[in-house]
Amino acid sequence: MRKKRIIYMNDARHYYLFVFEPPMTLEDAWVPVDEVAGTAVDTFCYGVERGDGLFYPSKIGMRFGEDIQPFEMAAYWRTWHNMQSLIDRGLDPLRVLTDRAHDKGMDFIASLRMPAHGGMDPAHQLQNGGHGLAHQEVRAHQFAVLEELATEYPTEGLELDFAFPGGSAILRDEDAPTMIPVLTEYIEQITEMVRSLRGDSCDLGVRVLPTEEMNLAQGLDVRTWFERGLLDFAVPMRYAYMILDPDIPIDWLIETAHQADASVYGILQPYVHDAMTGTTQRVWPTPEQMRAAVANNWARGVDGLYTWFMRWPLGEAERSILTELGDPELVAEGNKCYVVARNHQAKDDNTHYPTALPLEIRASDVGTRHPISFYVADNIAGAKARIRQIRLRINITDLVSADRLDIRLNDQSLKDESCLRTHGSEINPYGGQWLEFQLRDVLPRQGENLLEVILEQRAQGLVSPLRVEEVELIVEYGPYPSALRHPSPY
Repeated sequence: MRKKRIIYMNDARHYYLFVFEPPMTLEDAWVPVDEVAGTAVDTFCYGVERGDGLFYPSKIGMRFGEDIQPFEMAAYWRTWHNMQSLIDRGLDPLRVLTDRAHDKGMDFIASLRMPAHGGMDPAHQLQNGGHGLAHQEVRAHQFAVLEELATEYPTEGLELDFAFPGGSAILRDEDAPTMIPVLTEYIEQITEMVRSLRGDSCDLGVRVLPTEEMNLAQGLDVRTWFERGLLDFAVPMRYAYMILDPDIPIDWLIETAHQADASVYGILQPYVHDAMTGTTQRVWPTPEQMRAAVANNWARGVDGLYTWFMRWPLGEAERSILTELGDPELVAEGNKCYVVARNHQAKDDNTHYPTALPLEIRASDVGTRHPISFYVADNIAGAKARIRQIRLRINITDLVSADRLDIRLNDQSLKDESCLRTHGSEINPYGGQWLEFQLRDVLPRQGENLLEVILEQRAQGLVSPLRVEEVELIVEYGPYPSALRHPSPY
């Protein structure tokens, strides 16, 4: 049965066990839950393992830190002693969190990374020439851990994480085709186990890759899993790509899951800039950027939203975002900044879904239409009376004012729209230009939009390519319609 959920995920490490000084107080132990309590978040998800040890005193698997003492990193030392300080007081670190989530009115989902486990035979590891999840021993171990979680902990859900880290981490490429039926049978066994133990009280879901092709290349036949009624939800994502993408290609998964009366929770990744976009620093999204991604997800038909890794400690801005995102109508009424996804490493990375940016235009490539598609949830035509302004911003590397471009939105030229120019970067202002169009006559439409950049003439004596780095569409609302759009009555 489809369920609306707003999920916040904590990976147990970066903003929790790594940072608090032992001995851990209960107040510190409750932080991951308490920091999202009172917002729209109704489900807390917790990563119980990262592949090298569990973050609770398991009777089945190895606890994190058992095999790396004495510790060579303060974060690992803190993790071990924070857990131990609770255990010494008769407290199970995982049970502390499940109970706190329930006290705060939240459901609890335990997330388990599937490709590896703490204490795994080194010969089974892919980096050592092993076959990873293709080994029956690896699958059997993870099955036993899931059975322990279903039996010993009052969780409302179990999440099988197949998305980490997004590359060839689950199986060797050559093993994937033959493992497709094996992993489907494995999921069926896990489903039967969970439902026999918990009935309808514990949902079973997966974190999988965004496209069907990417999943099949890793031996994951997600469509068949849903067709056989084996799953209650899915979260499509690529772990290593942490860039907020309002247009992540998941329509196929939404359709497939809904046919099975199962849920899809749209991922809201935490950054708008990092190494993937060619910057040295991570930049978190503004409320307007997050709101646009939220609106697109709701418009595409997701059943809920799933986010994590927000700027920590969570402050007023983060809690405000988490409060708003659960209400599609409230999100629809707010200002938005639609950011087109980009991946500067895409050419060297065949494990990523395609992104429109960056887009290179050679100096000799005159007259060619270079397409950039993006989705807009706002009903522009129906909200003209409340829209203050709409701005389209395009950042182009190596652009000079002598270049001649024809930029078209849904096959309408923007030549007659007002355009402001500024430096492309605060760090290297000489590197390019931002073009900012004030859209008054040529407006985006609700749904799919097509932006096209056409080089008409490169500046004489300049042969370097242009590169479209960033595209943003900003929609701002106000109490009155824009005077620039509506003639004055005076």
